[in-house]
Amino acid sequence: MKYFPIYLDAKHINAMIIGGGEVAARKIDLLLKSTTNISIMSEKLSSSVERLVNLHQLTWLKHNYQPGHLANINIVIAATDNTEINSAVAAESSKLKLLTNVVDQPELCTYITPAIIDRSPIIISMSSSGSAPILLRMLREQIEKTLPNGYGKLADFSFKFRDHVKARVKSMRDRRTFWERTLRGKIGQAILDGQTTTAEQQLIASLQAQTPPPSGEIVFIHTLDGNPDHLTLKAHREMQFADAVFYDQEVNTDLIEYIRRDANKYPQDIASSILINIQHALELAEQGEKVIYLLAGNIDIPNNSMLNQSNVLKKHLYSGS
Repeated sequence: MKYFPIYLDAKHINAMIIGGGEVAARKIDLLLKSTTNISIMSEKLSSSVERLVNLHQLTWLKHNYQPGHLANINIVIAATDNTEINSAVAAESSKLKLLTNVVDQPELCTYITPAIIDRSPIIISMSSSGSAPILLRMLREQIEKTLPNGYGKLADFSFKFRDHVKARVKSMRDRRTFWERTLRGKIGQAILDGQTTTAEQQLIASLQAQTPPPSGEIVFIHTLDGNPDHLTLKAHREMQFADAVFYDQEVNTDLIEYIRRDANKYPQDIASSILINIQHALELAEQGEKVIYLLAGNIDIPNNSMLNQSNVLKKHLYSGS
């Protein structure tokens, strides 16, 4: 990755905007979603910036850029139309090791602002690393259309009952299973439909019932041509809920990016066409884990008595073309 994605705690932000035009107004608008610790350095302000300064009581330094005002700042945005001033801002900021964004001059930036989808407190940010802004805009539009506006309500609901669930459901794995069932089921839909009271009553009732432990399983995914774009929705969903994944050197490692981020990964030195590590996979599944076994192409799994005799649920998916 050319850029490392990171989220900053808004309560620690102290930003300086150099410039008072419409570009500065857009940057200030974005920062105001998180903080009012914003200073503007510009002799003149556009009507948009002036309105924001007055409305949010922001600090206005009523002169154009002058060095020596960044001592207590940690984010600097140069939003002038003067490349020499922008370069001077970047030079001063660089010496102070500050996060710096220079509008339309990525070579002077130490960070760039991603495309953002705001479903607070759910925040989705995306970047093409500056290489394809039109493609990024198209992707954002697709996600915007498919992401319900009420997803933030799901997050608020989860936070409200987090301690209650933690006290009642002791195991971390069981809690994850509980929340997945809750948010994907009738309770989650009730929240999206605005029926918050009903959802809360149903959640309390479900906490009073005994939560069954998760059942382990092994899902063999035959990846055929190995192209991640050819993953079926069913295979993708199985991979997102994985606790562990096995794969050999024949499997396209790009597929591993679609596995749940904190799943344990077990790369195999021996090709699956020669030997499949059934024993280890079964042990994990018998402990209640969801195991994904990625297989390159469409190989047949050799007959295995240990696998046949196990009561662990086994699935085969063929995903690709």
